[in-house]
Amino acid sequence: MRATPLAARAHILAAVVCATLCALPALRPGAGIAWTTVGLLTALYLACELPGRCRLLGGSVPISAGSFFPLLLAAAFLLPPAAAALVAIPGSLVGRVEHAPATARRIWRAAQLSLTVWAASCVHGLLGGGATLGGPGPERLPDFPYALLPACAAALAFSLVLTALDGSILATAERLPLRRAWSGLLPRSLGPHLVHGLAGLMMAVLWRSSYGPVSALFVLLPMYISCWIFSQYHREHAAHRATIRALVQAVDIKDTYTRGHSERVGRASVLIARELGMAEDRLEVLRFAGILHDVGKLCVPTRVLRKDGPLTPEERRVIELHPEYGHEIVRGIGFLGEARAAILHHHERLDGSGYPYGLSGREIPEFARVVAVADAFDAMTSTRSYRRGRPVPAAVEELKRCAGTQFDPQMVRALARGLDRHGWSTASTVVTADETVPVPRAGGGAGTGAVRRPVRPRSPDGREPAAGRAVPGAGRDVAGGRAVATDGSGLASGAQSSVDRTR
Repeated sequence: MRATPLAARAHILAAVVCATLCALPALRPGAGIAWTTVGLLTALYLACELPGRCRLLGGSVPISAGSFFPLLLAAAFLLPPAAAALVAIPGSLVGRVEHAPATARRIWRAAQLSLTVWAASCVHGLLGGGATLGGPGPERLPDFPYALLPACAAALAFSLVLTALDGSILATAERLPLRRAWSGLLPRSLGPHLVHGLAGLMMAVLWRSSYGPVSALFVLLPMYISCWIFSQYHREHAAHRATIRALVQAVDIKDTYTRGHSERVGRASVLIARELGMAEDRLEVLRFAGILHDVGKLCVPTRVLRKDGPLTPEERRVIELHPEYGHEIVRGIGFLGEARAAILHHHERLDGSGYPYGLSGREIPEFARVVAVADAFDAMTSTRSYRRGRPVPAAVEELKRCAGTQFDPQMVRALARGLDRHGWSTASTVVTADETVPVPRAGGGAGTGAVRRPVRPRSPDGREPAAGRAVPGAGRDVAGGRAVATDGSGLASGAQSSVDRTR
């Protein structure tokens, strides 16, 4: 708990107090609670959470409690609110926690689920849901379809309270603005929670029927299996992202002058793709293409990437091989799909003068045409240690000037529309060097006002180079094999003296 921010600890304590107050009525004498049902549901939820703590089974069970939400919703349907609030507590306190601090997270989850189940049970009871579940014997059949109304309303309340509490703890623990903390939580969770509500209703109906509590397990088992499959998918997706992250970090370490460039190219590529109306399943692959477009630099000698002054023709030919190197690196990564062609062809030009194969027009893959525009845009707008970035409007105008010869006009127009609609975060494009310089405040002290600004790279002896000395990679932003001047003289000036080393 000591590692938890004070505001988060206060928030957790408040949630614990509220959960305690909600559950207290069940402990009063004469409350008339069906303690057998409470005990069975609590033990069942505890048994579902315990395998996550087992070293042999922990990696194969879902980490979150979402797999067992139908069980908690069944408790909300079968029990009064105060008793339902007790069901989630033991399982939450012993369940698996992925990140530290484990104690604070377990206490928070117990309080959060207790409050959530209590709210769902209140809504279900207010709508008369208990009477719709039926009972043993043919004379007490479930009241369908009316039983769906209180069940769905309870699931909605469950989702609202759970996401509200999730957002509030993010705001206090991570110090996020409330709007950002809650953004997207409810739309992502509402559908699954409604499905859990229907499964919980089936469990509650079977529990009340003549078949008894054992029959309810036949609902929980397929739900658990489906959630396990879903969790496996997310683990595989996380492994994909880890692979991409490792490759990008390797490029950033080798070519420090363009640190952060790859991630921004991926983001700009997705911005273009959304304006083009690309299918959602292609957006993630396109983002990978933008992020990995320069992975071939891993095979380019570091002395070439960081060389002072102009490159020789031989060094230029080595640089121009980086798309092919990149394609060889990723060709065995199956989930990249179309991204591999983008990595190979993102330096092709519409007029056929690009590299490595001199493709032209529609011969260039669509992803490659998108990444080429995103790549050039970030190269122009990023401030680097040897020059300041251009303003976004100036970069867009330069792209428009070169559309039709160097870039696909459709992609340039899509980028311009996306920037008009969403803007471009200066926090992500201010600098790609990895040094932070404290800027003195008006009173003379550095204080905490550290901001990023261009930093002149130092020579091996630790001294800054003279003002007129060339720095590694200066002015070498190019696309398609021709120099891209970054000093304001034009993106595709036709100068043949240097090649892309900063993009």
